[in-house]
Amino acid sequence: MNTPAQDFDLVIFDMDGVLVDSEVISARQLVAELARYGVTVDLPYIARHFLGRSYPVVLSQIRAEFGIDLPEGFEADYRARLLAAFAKDLQIMPGVRPVLDALRVPFCVATSSSAERVKSSLQVAGLYDLLGDRVTTSSEVSRGKPAPDLFLLAASKQGVDPARCLVIEDSLPGIRGALAAGMQVWHFRGGSHLQGLDLAGELQVAPQRHFAHFDELPHLAPGLFGRGR
Repeated sequence: MNTPAQDFDLVIFDMDGVLVDSEVISARQLVAELARYGVTVDLPYIARHFLGRSYPVVLSQIRAEFGIDLPEGFEADYRARLLAAFAKDLQIMPGVRPVLDALRVPFCVATSSSAERVKSSLQVAGLYDLLGDRVTTSSEVSRGKPAPDLFLLAASKQGVDPARCLVIEDSLPGIRGALAAGMQVWHFRGGSHLQGLDLAGELQVAPQRHFAHFDELPHLAPGLFGRGR
């Protein structure tokens, strides 16, 4: 059963591809890094198989799909180049800051990214002041997305019943994990990495709503912004 928007006590945001338009940068960087080792993939492949997943899961997929074990230094090199690319090109998702400033219920972040990457991204996007102490990462749980653990821990930290949480996600594993946690999840489709890509046939489980710009959120959920109460 869907929870009325005015009854949510917590909004949990994914970070990459939701609060910051980072996934297209990450995907292009990963394509380039893998090509150095003879692994050829494209952006749609990255979106379908790696979006929303932690780095160990990505390595496991590459090993299973291409029969290659990437060298020990691969992760460090990839992360260093990625953070440099973020510092140069990362943008906050349009409309995010006004939404966060206007929300009248608590909010936090649940992400598969590393703590170092989260801090860097939030600083570049100018969101660290709002979210720096409200982040839960996959390093804090034994199972990442699509398991519900990450979302359940984020709700627990805020002292909120999972059934009264709204999750904003862009990835298939994130949607599945939020639903498994007993939360309502809305699919954000506004990231550059999803433009022209139709993942509807692969969702298997459906989010309760879809939206493509944060300007829509106050109209979809006026109760979260002090209206309609």
